[in-house]
Amino acid sequence: MSKDATFSPPERAGKREWTALGVLALPALLITLDNTVLHLAVPHLSASIDPSGLQLLWIVDIYSFLIAGLLIIAGTLGDRVGRRRLLLIGAAGFGLASLLTAFSSSAEMLIVSRALLGVAGATLMPSSMSLIRNMFADPRQRSVAFSVWIACFLVGGAIGPMVGGAMLEHFWWGSVFLLSVPAMVLLLIVGPVLLPEYRDPNPGRIDPASVVLLVVSLLATVYGLKVLAGEGVAPLPVVLLLAGLGLAVVFALRQRRISHPLLEPGLFRERTFAVSLGAMALALFVMSGSQFFIAQYLQMVVGLSPLETGLSSLPGSVGGVVGALCAPLALRWMRSAYVMTAGLSIAVVGFAVLTQVQTENGLIPVMIALGLLNFGVAPTIALGTDMMIASAPPEKAGAVSAISETCHELGLGMGIAILGSVGTAVYRTEVSDTLPAALPADAASRVQDTIGSAVYEAGRLPGELGTAVLDAARVAFTDGLLYVSVICTVVTLLTVFAVAFLLGPLPEGGGGEDGGAADGGDGTAEGSGSHESLETIDGPRPDYHRQSTAPEDRGH
Repeated sequence: MSKDATFSPPERAGKREWTALGVLALPALLITLDNTVLHLAVPHLSASIDPSGLQLLWIVDIYSFLIAGLLIIAGTLGDRVGRRRLLLIGAAGFGLASLLTAFSSSAEMLIVSRALLGVAGATLMPSSMSLIRNMFADPRQRSVAFSVWIACFLVGGAIGPMVGGAMLEHFWWGSVFLLSVPAMVLLLIVGPVLLPEYRDPNPGRIDPASVVLLVVSLLATVYGLKVLAGEGVAPLPVVLLLAGLGLAVVFALRQRRISHPLLEPGLFRERTFAVSLGAMALALFVMSGSQFFIAQYLQMVVGLSPLETGLSSLPGSVGGVVGALCAPLALRWMRSAYVMTAGLSIAVVGFAVLTQVQTENGLIPVMIALGLLNFGVAPTIALGTDMMIASAPPEKAGAVSAISETCHELGLGMGIAILGSVGTAVYRTEVSDTLPAALPADAASRVQDTIGSAVYEAGRLPGELGTAVLDAARVAFTDGLLYVSVICTVVTLLTVFAVAFLLGPLPEGGGGEDGGAADGGDGTAEGSGSHESLETIDGPRPDYHRQSTAPEDRGH
């Protein structure tokens, strides 16, 4: 760093920036709301279009995995064409794909429409995150802004069950996906008025080979894993899994050789960045995997209606919102690493409570567990996001935002895929050993597929036979939830120790963040970076250009 560099205090955001943050909250609300209402709709769509167990997993996760595969490409594209422009294009596509999803008439059509939602959704998150990074130069304001933005994900989780549950009480399962349409229309109307435009005036060339390697490696790996988990060992999924892992290695090696990588290898050598990324991924992994089972448990085992299920999930959503909003306040008294470890320790208690759930007494323990684990996980997501995004210069915020959001989506998707497969395997093993001998073979096969199919078949069977099938399915599904909860408890506990030992000893950076979070990784004060290379378009935004430090003085 140049010793004679002139540092200017970071500009503090004003009323327009905070209003624009409210606009950016819309995509955050919709992403979570979309997944939440899907979980609620699983029993209804299972009865309507009768997907297989493997198809159901694809319906739930293809959205997350396509987002994860395309985020880095979208982030780089946003740096080139403009973050606001890409955000608005994605909003239009998301609204149209939501309409297609709502009116899907088969499992195959629903998988395709969910895939299109993933493609459109991939443009929303990195654009939103990078705009927040550019609008909020002050580290403390930025921590609050990211915490508010993360809290909006959880608000979506809070209103999703209630609104979605009410709609499922009165309309068909696809109606819940129409919730996204008016919000996207609102974003398209007010976005051009309130949101500034940013792009990198000197973007690197997008490497087509890296794009292909990234997408193909991810999808091949995930598909192989899903088929192995859903249908057992077979030559094709094994080959695809190994091929996907091999292509991932080739992709990583290529990023080290090319001049403009999609993933900057140097970021992963910085401990703050790497540990924050890993902690977020694991936190989202356990949260999504467990909640995928909890939503079905409350409806299929406890017997709640969709609306009652949504209300029962409210403590978890409220806990998450409170945890995210308390995180920046806790930085006044604790370092970031210790705020994260304290929160994750509370999440461990929540998962431990979840291991005590039984077939008959599960409602109250589930509500308590949801509140604890969401409250505990939220600080890691909020502070980890800020620590990573702050490490990038403003003109590269789109690419780094995409890495952060890829971590989010992979954590969510892998949680459902891996923990969902584990829980499903336990369910199938347990239920196959306890089904009545008088049950016809074709009905037994459907009962062993999913808990939704079991409830449907039990309703068609006469008297005591139907009751016996339903009881067996409920006990088996509860056992699957128990196994998943034990895994989540262990993984979260290991994450607590990893964050404490790997991030705790690092020197504290500026703005209350650990090294590399608010200071760019080498002690340079956040906000001292040059904004001169950042192009601001479409509107008078001189306040984003007042810092005049030379580019080489940027803490990156």
